[in-house]
Amino acid sequence: MNAETLIPQTHEIFVHIRIIIGMILGLSVARLVSGSTRFIQHPGKDKIYPVHFGWVICIFLFILHFWWFEFALSQIKVWTFTLYFLLISYSIIFVMLAAMLFPDQLTEYQGFKDYFQRRKKGFYILLLALFTIDSLDTLIKGKQYYDHYGILYPIRQTLLIAGAIGGLIFRSERYDTIYVFAALASQVVWIMVLFNLPG
Repeated sequence: MNAETLIPQTHEIFVHIRIIIGMILGLSVARLVSGSTRFIQHPGKDKIYPVHFGWVICIFLFILHFWWFEFALSQIKVWTFTLYFLLISYSIIFVMLAAMLFPDQLTEYQGFKDYFQRRKKGFYILLLALFTIDSLDTLIKGKQYYDHYGILYPIRQTLLIAGAIGGLIFRSERYDTIYVFAALASQVVWIMVLFNLPG
């Protein structure tokens, strides 16, 4: 007998996990929103860097999508610790990404552009982990679950993962710009396709 057989597979497990994930994601959203208000509070001090702010919007959309998508998790009949661990890890990476985008202070940097360019390696590593966990989580849920997304999901994930790897290899501001706006566009399209928007 293992630990997983001792846990009743009931709706209460989903509610329990959803509450934990909601608390973690709430930290991420709060960090992104409070960080973004800097540009309103101190417009002369903190200048918007398009690549950085593009990732702020993109990560915010990723979080909102995942948070809404949690309703679909209620369809899972058997919860395992592996699946639970991946979902919590996935949520925690959002907190880390939000903290990377808005650090506690910028005193040692010359604005968000300098900060992002000097810290983007860590940011891209976290992105790579996020997209990889997303893919693993989808695969673990079974072939039927994976296939119901069609060809769009593997194409999207491949491009996002390849883009993050490219960000680690190329030291190009142009590449960073193209990648963030491609990721943002793909997320908007993905949300529209999944949730039949407008409709």
